[in-house]
Amino acid sequence: MGIRYTNDMTPFDMTEKPSKQYPFLMPLIWLAAFIDTRRFGLKIRKEGMDGVKPPYLVIATHMGPADYSAAPLAMFPRRAMYVSDMEGFEYYGKWLYRGLGCIGKRRYVSDISVVKNIKYALDKKQAVFIYPEARHSNVGTTAYIPKNLGKLCKFLKVPVVIFRLDGCYLANPFWDELHSRKVPMEGTLKLLYNTKELKSLSEDEIQAAIEEALQYDEYKYQNDKKIKITEPYRAEGLHKALYVCKKCGAKYKMKSHGDTLRCGSCGREYLLREDGFLEDTKTGENFVIPDWYEWERGMEIDTTKLLISMNKFKRSYPVTIEALPNHKGFVKLGDGVLSLNENEFKLMYGSEILHFPHRIRESVQTEYDYRGKKGPSIVLSTKDCCYYLYSKADDFNPTELQFVGEWLFQNGGKYESK
Repeated sequence: MGIRYTNDMTPFDMTEKPSKQYPFLMPLIWLAAFIDTRRFGLKIRKEGMDGVKPPYLVIATHMGPADYSAAPLAMFPRRAMYVSDMEGFEYYGKWLYRGLGCIGKRRYVSDISVVKNIKYALDKKQAVFIYPEARHSNVGTTAYIPKNLGKLCKFLKVPVVIFRLDGCYLANPFWDELHSRKVPMEGTLKLLYNTKELKSLSEDEIQAAIEEALQYDEYKYQNDKKIKITEPYRAEGLHKALYVCKKCGAKYKMKSHGDTLRCGSCGREYLLREDGFLEDTKTGENFVIPDWYEWERGMEIDTTKLLISMNKFKRSYPVTIEALPNHKGFVKLGDGVLSLNENEFKLMYGSEILHFPHRIRESVQTEYDYRGKKGPSIVLSTKDCCYYLYSKADDFNPTELQFVGEWLFQNGGKYESK
């Protein structure tokens, strides 16, 4: 579906009460979900769910796009409602998206209206899905989990259910979601706490249990299930997540084609094998993709610490800006400059200056190639608008900015050197 554009900057009304899924849509939703997941041989099991009826809160992993199809099938024959990012309202249209049971939210923005709408839906005897990772997994491992889930569960006072969908990332990795891989999927809908258990536990105990239940590693799943991914394009796009060469350390020089990741600086090539391991074609050494990803994160954190201690941490990128204030479409705001220091992202365009402090934004929304048309970007949001920032600068890498942004949030927005 094409991207719609408008000149209307009126903010979306987040206080509007959500709608239950339209009953006449339910057969179509289940049919579409079945068709979409049939190629993956989706199997769903339920644990501890006998006699459990809505209202309850479902806290789900968010590995990839198949989550949206698997969730209705896991709920069958019941309806549910889903907290979803604003772009869905633009993509499907407000009437249909509300009819699908969606509750609007802007990623990484605290908004009491969202909590009120979740409570409203639960009071209407609905099950409500939330996806605390807030984005698809970059390399098949759990992203940052907000630390307020235990508090939210205590406030809502309804049973807590976990839903996870194994194989989802492997089938459509975030760095190449336009091309599917044939991977078997397994969904699990599991009761974590009933209301009596919830009442007896502390917020911290609930938080710890949720975080443990949401842990996953898709490459471990692949290894355990002995899954072979044979598609010849299986490494296409991997350089968007693995942007630093493991051998020479060069940044932004990685490229991928077919089944191979290659460094444009030293020429080293890494074959993505059918079993999910990356193999150095020169030495035969094997690498695990999540380990490579975390190695990059460590490099960025160390570099950021050093530059801040030297009072030299500052970056700037030319960007093209598109705003998403509501369901009507994107607004083209033209060119601007995105800068980054230890306290905030700052966006400047025309006569406008917008500030995005690290201390109130737990992560950075990354887009590797939005809808297959736009190229690399990050999204920074306020309560009233999402700003999609695209850049062709050689050193603009969404994964790198995510690493830095998350670390600065976790360190209070500013690193104090000892």
